[in-house]
Amino acid sequence: MDAEEVTRLRVVLTRLARRLRQTAGPGITPSQLSVLFTVDRSGPLTPGELADLEEVQPPTVSRIIGGLEGDGLVTRTAAEGDRRTAVVAITPAGRKTLSQIQLRRDVWLARRTDSLNERDGASLAAALPVLERLLGE
Repeated sequence: MDAEEVTRLRVVLTRLARRLRQTAGPGITPSQLSVLFTVDRSGPLTPGELADLEEVQPPTVSRIIGGLEGDGLVTRTAAEGDRRTAVVAITPAGRKTLSQIQLRRDVWLARRTDSLNERDGASLAAALPVLERLLGE
């Protein structure tokens, strides 16, 4: 890819990600949503582990956990074997919230991709493995 194509790709991916974030709905910030996804995907975590995975400072993740805990989306309990360490886990309400957000995002994206002609839809589907490799997944 030349420099112009790289720039176009970056702009498109950034705008697409922003649009998808906007479909989360009111009441949850992008940072809270990211933490909630991480806790759901990675299982119960200490705040330190969560800060490392989210690449934020521990005080920042503590504030985010506090908000999620206040909304009933995560719990913070003492770690087994070390009562001084907390463990953060997602609640059923947190899973339901994630499912609702994922559904809204999928519906939004499906509507957008349904408007593509068959050839463009196939091209986009064919690009998925390449995009996944870019992410290292």
